[in-house]
Amino acid sequence: MGVKLRLRRMGKKRQPVYKVVAADVRSPRDGKFIEAIGLYNPKTEPATVEIKEDRAMYWLSVGALPTATVKNLLQQEGILYKRELEKQGLSEEEVSAKMSEWSQLNEAKTAKVEKDKLEKQKAEEKAKAEEKAKLEKAEAKEKAAAEKEKAEAEKAAASEPEQKDSEESPTEVKGAASDETQTEDDTAAK
Repeated sequence: MGVKLRLRRMGKKRQPVYKVVAADVRSPRDGKFIEAIGLYNPKTEPATVEIKEDRAMYWLSVGALPTATVKNLLQQEGILYKRELEKQGLSEEEVSAKMSEWSQLNEAKTAKVEKDKLEKQKAEEKAKAEEKAKLEKAEAKEKAAAEKEKAEAEKAAASEPEQKDSEESPTEVKGAASDETQTEDDTAAK
């Protein structure tokens, strides 16, 4: 009977949570398992990984093979590194010293990644704010230009009625005169 360390899917639709289990190779993904040794939640930021180190070491020592994803999780937690150190025959003190050094390096790397992510986010926010300010400035210019045109149009409209009044009176007179002549022509034709 072959044993694998693999993920067992749990949770709702589109909200997966996985149990890290030791299971027979022949059993289905979400089927019967021998022992649950941990939990993996990829939806949290950062992903949550909780593995019982002693049980994982036991199953690895008796020949259980981890799947690719579980192997990555074990590497992230440092369990495979610890197993490798123990295989080399180092004492418990040397193993714990190397593990503490590894965890410090891992924490520093994680802190750097978080810092870079925050800097990138701040830069994006600053760029958005600058772009928004440019758009507001352009809108203000357009609004000022529209108001200026409107004021000029109103000024021109105010000066046009005076000109129209002076233009309309001769037209009315001409129209009135032409109407009178037309009626005279009509009466003469009858």
